[in-house]
Amino acid sequence: MTEEEIVRYLRGNPAFFDRNADALAEIVLVSPHSRRTVSLQERQAELLREKIRAFETRLMELLRHGADNTMLADRLLRWAGDLFLEHDPTLVPTLIAHSIQQQFAVPQVALRVWGVAAAHASAPWAQGATEEVRQFAEALREPFCGVNTGFEVAAWLPHPEQAVSLALLPLRAPVQDAARADRASDSPSTMGLIVLASPDAQRYTSTMGTDFLVRIAEVASAALSRLR
Repeated sequence: MTEEEIVRYLRGNPAFFDRNADALAEIVLVSPHSRRTVSLQERQAELLREKIRAFETRLMELLRHGADNTMLADRLLRWAGDLFLEHDPTLVPTLIAHSIQQQFAVPQVALRVWGVAAAHASAPWAQGATEEVRQFAEALREPFCGVNTGFEVAAWLPHPEQAVSLALLPLRAPVQDAARADRASDSPSTMGLIVLASPDAQRYTSTMGTDFLVRIAEVASAALSRLR
């Protein structure tokens, strides 16, 4: 009989081990850990302990990720609260950048807003977004995360030479505001862009989750809609 035939037979006859319990106890194997001879039952126990250790490691990872997500959610709520408490809309863009740095420990943050009311058109955060940048932001369906390969928007940062990895968050006008803008001038719904930068190449990568970045962009967009 081949090994495959033996395996098929044992799988098809699970009562074999009940009928031959003595033979089962006589089977010995070499332990991969101690290199000593152990019974089949002991070897199975070792395999079960290995699986349990792997499950425990995975459980600890899940618990750690859960704790990290809870911490991020708390910081997001505090950040949103800061924006709601600011009554002067002209201070909101600077507050967004500063509070992101403080709450989320981001080394560098910059943003630009366009399509603002005439009263805000001369503000620093309303300058410098070229047509190419606006088209790029409009084309982003979700935040971009990855290595800085010479993005034009990196020039908005205080120290662009230190921006190794970037997260680019497109800002969309709230639904009602976007509908009014579309009817009035057929303008795109994108109203700005937030740039997060780090000297760590692994801080923002193409494989990272972007759920919290999306939430940050949504809250910032709602707060900045007062400038339109």
